[in-house]
Amino acid sequence: MTPDATGSRAAAEPYVTEFETRVRAVDGTDVRLEETYFYPEGGGQPADRGTIGNAEVVDVQTQDGAVVHTLASAPEFEAGETVVGSIDGVFRTYCMRAHTASHLLYGAGRRLLADHGYGGFDIGTETCRIDFETSEPEAIDALSLERLLAEAVWDSRQVTWREMDVERARADDEIVFNLTPEAQRADTVRIVEIEDWDIAACGGTHVRNTIEIGPIAVLDISNPGADLVRVEYAVGPAAIRAGTDRTRATKRAARALETGVSELPERASAVAERNAELEAELDELRERVLEKRLETLGDEAVARDGQEWVVGELDVDGVGPNDASERARESAGEIGDVVVLTGVDGSAFVVAATTGETDASGIVEDVTAEFGGGGGGGETLAQGGGLEAAPADVVDYLRRER
Repeated sequence: MTPDATGSRAAAEPYVTEFETRVRAVDGTDVRLEETYFYPEGGGQPADRGTIGNAEVVDVQTQDGAVVHTLASAPEFEAGETVVGSIDGVFRTYCMRAHTASHLLYGAGRRLLADHGYGGFDIGTETCRIDFETSEPEAIDALSLERLLAEAVWDSRQVTWREMDVERARADDEIVFNLTPEAQRADTVRIVEIEDWDIAACGGTHVRNTIEIGPIAVLDISNPGADLVRVEYAVGPAAIRAGTDRTRATKRAARALETGVSELPERASAVAERNAELEAELDELRERVLEKRLETLGDEAVARDGQEWVVGELDVDGVGPNDASERARESAGEIGDVVVLTGVDGSAFVVAATTGETDASGIVEDVTAEFGGGGGGGETLAQGGGLEAAPADVVDYLRRER
């Protein structure tokens, strides 16, 4: 078979991992061969690994329509010599499986999404990703994907590839394009078709049958951009580990909830419902404690400049500066003309609310000038944080005559 648009035979004959050829050119550590089965990086698939002669290949790229193999060191061979190229079969097989799995995923997306487009693809050393362009990201979920993928693998669907006129391919709405810019400028494109499942223009390496892919695990589904769904997945050992970890976590959760795995969803729902009830009860109790605390502080109001100042500490768990600000704002004019509350939320904070005759931001500026930190606000409501003092010290400071 002839080389593809990259100048490599890898996509056309992906099962070839050792070959003999003549060296066309050597430029330092860059080598060009008369023919090559090394896959050059492109289309989301990494470059093949391996050796040429006794030299390690560390990168393979396409430059000016030719495949350039970059070696770890300058080779001992010269242009015109015959060499043996040896491709890392384990990594090649992984890429073949991972790339064909992406076609299965896209085919699954066709079945789950009313509108879909190809948004990108990448093979990593452990995990891979494929992006869908769609206006209905909520229509795709991990369980549905994994079920469809498992069925497609189990069905042992044939995977074939052939050359096709590029204009004919573009005219076929069913064909998805996953090609490098160089490949898209060629007169023909390689069409990869999974029997009754998916068809795409793609220059990557693939297995001949879906059964060769083995296990596929959907690791995560996210939305990295508008109208874009990203599916992260794994194949082979990484997929097996993901499944094992998932099973182990499920069993741990079942033990923690004192139930069986099959009853886990119902038990988890019951626990979540009870937690929500407890949270509501806790909020109600916190509300009562706050009301009582504010009543107590109102009874301890001090007179200053013809106004009643209510100053105190809100030592109630779960009450931060925003809650305190809301409380102070609601209380100003009811329990006092000026309400200043302090507490701890990581560090000490202070909030001030007034009826308008006293500037709330001035109170906060006074406190932060004395105890550090920073803050701000308006005439009737302000808050500060990061105070280098205990709330009790802030209360004493504000209660003192100055």
